[in-house]
Amino acid sequence: MKQEKEFKALSGYLALLIILIMIGVPVWLLVTKNLIWPLVIFGLSGLVGAVGLMVVNPNESSVLTLFGAYKGTIKENGFWWVNPFFVRKRISLRARNLDSEPIKVNDKLGNPVMIGIVLVWRVENTFKAAFEVDDYAHFVDIQSEAAVRKLAGHYPYDNLEDEDADITLRSGGEEVNQVLEDEITERLAIAGIKVIEARINYLAYAQEIAGAMLKRQQATAIVAARTKIVEGAVGMVEMALKELSDKKIIDLDDERKAAMVSNLMVVLTSDKDASPVVNTGTLY
Repeated sequence: MKQEKEFKALSGYLALLIILIMIGVPVWLLVTKNLIWPLVIFGLSGLVGAVGLMVVNPNESSVLTLFGAYKGTIKENGFWWVNPFFVRKRISLRARNLDSEPIKVNDKLGNPVMIGIVLVWRVENTFKAAFEVDDYAHFVDIQSEAAVRKLAGHYPYDNLEDEDADITLRSGGEEVNQVLEDEITERLAIAGIKVIEARINYLAYAQEIAGAMLKRQQATAIVAARTKIVEGAVGMVEMALKELSDKKIIDLDDERKAAMVSNLMVVLTSDKDASPVVNTGTLY
């Protein structure tokens, strides 16, 4: 496989001076000496040579071919002259952003999720970008989407259904982004593209299951909160019974202890404020 090679072009300023001389002198001979052949020979040669003048802007390049043969790439910015018969293809070397629209993919568990990425890339090898793929910019779009689909298939969205998952799309963070970047880098190497950064910037369940998954997350959060409340209430009841017993404030039999525990648990774990009932009679 051929690799990129640098082409050393001639200074455009020197070439422009020679071209002006080649055109100007025959015109002067035509006017003063009435000689036509110098104008035909040198004048036309100067006009053809002028086609070889070119400008390469900063962070741009020009890939040169001659009758189908790759001759090299000019990356140094400036005013240059090359063979007028060279076919020149401009390729930008500037960094570019790809902010992809969220696409629907399936995670490891088969749940449809929406993922969007931000990709920063630039052309590093102009030969591969020009000749190894048909349209390198379109190639970046397609391969980035393919990499996202492959990434989603390796990880679950979260660990609600897969509690053993150490890494998920939602909590993986930099590790998931690194896997994504490595996958895209490998895919774009054929086109001579360098990946500067790749990261997920949008992640959500697909619309058809978003409502159900939200309810599931809410239920999980409620259960977790209730568990903490019950654990705290049991501790408080245990402490209350122990304090009453240690300080000998009141002696309760098992039946009264059960009633007290029931009342305290209702008060401590209820969603609403308890309405107390004052006992104005005897203890029993």
